[in-house]
Amino acid sequence: MSADSPSPAPGAIVLATLNAKYIHAAFGLRYLQANMGPLRAHTQLREFTILQRPLDIAEALLEALGDPRSGPRILGLGVYIWNVEETRALVELLRRVDTGAETGARKLVIVVGGPEVSHELDEQPWLAQVDYVITGEGDRAFPELCARLLDGRRPLTRVLDGGLPDLDSLTLPYALYTDHDLSHRVVYVEASRGCPYRCEFCLSSLDKKVRAFPLEALLGEFDSLLERGARHLKFVDRTFNLDIARSRAILEHFLARLERYPELFLHFELVPDRLPEELRELIARFPPGSLQFEVGIQTLDDAVGRRISRRQRVDRTFANLEFLRERAHVHLHTDLIIGLPGEDLEGFGAGLDRLIAAGVQEVQVGVLKRLRGTPIVRHAEPFGLVFEPRPPYAILRTDAIDFPTMQRLRRFAQVWDNFWNHGDMPRTMAQLWRVDGRGSPFAATLAFSDWLFARAGRVHAISLINRARYLCAFLVEVHGCALEAIHEGCVAPDFEARGKGVPQLGDLSLGPKASGRGRARDANERQRRHASG
Repeated sequence: MSADSPSPAPGAIVLATLNAKYIHAAFGLRYLQANMGPLRAHTQLREFTILQRPLDIAEALLEALGDPRSGPRILGLGVYIWNVEETRALVELLRRVDTGAETGARKLVIVVGGPEVSHELDEQPWLAQVDYVITGEGDRAFPELCARLLDGRRPLTRVLDGGLPDLDSLTLPYALYTDHDLSHRVVYVEASRGCPYRCEFCLSSLDKKVRAFPLEALLGEFDSLLERGARHLKFVDRTFNLDIARSRAILEHFLARLERYPELFLHFELVPDRLPEELRELIARFPPGSLQFEVGIQTLDDAVGRRISRRQRVDRTFANLEFLRERAHVHLHTDLIIGLPGEDLEGFGAGLDRLIAAGVQEVQVGVLKRLRGTPIVRHAEPFGLVFEPRPPYAILRTDAIDFPTMQRLRRFAQVWDNFWNHGDMPRTMAQLWRVDGRGSPFAATLAFSDWLFARAGRVHAISLINRARYLCAFLVEVHGCALEAIHEGCVAPDFEARGKGVPQLGDLSLGPKASGRGRARDANERQRRHASG
């Protein structure tokens, strides 16, 4: 029996995952639910976040799955690098509370799938606690498995290859976005799957080919989303501008609807050195604020790029960045990676400085991760790559960057994101770069990051007003700037430009750090209340 056959015996199917944040909607699970065929009536979608307790998630899932006496129960879990630890804990709990006390028999069928469980299965002992693992794309494999299980025909093997489904045959999932999703969450869409490039740090390097969804049906679904109120669409295609004709068709489709939906905002990921004139002309017709391009640079060192099988024509990349920034008014979100084999601190910093000089608005600084299945591991021995043993498998050191320096760079990445990429204080940050005197935004911000960590003991979870205070204190104490001049020429204009209340001069003073004694006294407040009662 297939998923397209008449409905089998009644049962319950729940698709679930733990998202990194609530704002992220589980795109992959919506694809599975959309393609359940006659089993869709038996299938629920439940989303949680990694901040929720596994115990509470287990309770909610068992409640959703219902009474085991009513029929088979199947739980499908999406497993990713950001939730594998929490999912493992969840599975362990479910097995303890759902196993028969007398017989030890499992009442619940647990199926896992997703990138984190599609490779190196033998190195993940926790998977012994699940019933089935679907590797690769599960759009067809999961519904077919559920149909067999509900019909009493269990597969003989635990690991099932999802293969590469024919995209023409898939039901698109966009109707499964609720009105609440469209108003409050990131709405993910895709026009294709796969990537022709072989960058060794990326899971897409394992793709066999690029496949495209039928364009007419896809554009119709986009129109339905717009009519229902969606205004921000994020394309997850790895190489949106690979097929220029399709790229043009999609952009022209949205351009024709901008008059009706002037607040439309589109996010695409582009190959940086592939922007022919026919695509340039079309992009330039979009108004400012309607397009954001994520441009994966990763490294500007040609030798490092060749080493990791990343092909990139740097001169053409910068010519395209200049066009997009100056003539097309596109918001540019670029990416760089710390810790690539053979790249040292100075080489990474030089690349970041070149991007800032090119006028890009954001440079997302990431730390190299050893994603399961990717060939980046072949460089571990020759280049001294050492990774964390547990997710997210981030680089700890290389032969070019020792562990203490890597820790500094991790903190730098956080500071760079909070103080520059967020766009809250561009004038104040530009002042930091000017007074540093080395002509290097990277070097100036790294020095500030080191000082901030020494002063505050952390570089994360700092409010906007405290970011302003720390930055001003650094400019005054380290570079001898006058606080009044910084307030008038930098901080006040930054806050005004973002519609924030401008802090008074006295608000920018950084008070003394709280003493340990004060914190202990606060901690004893609860005991004092009980004693006084």
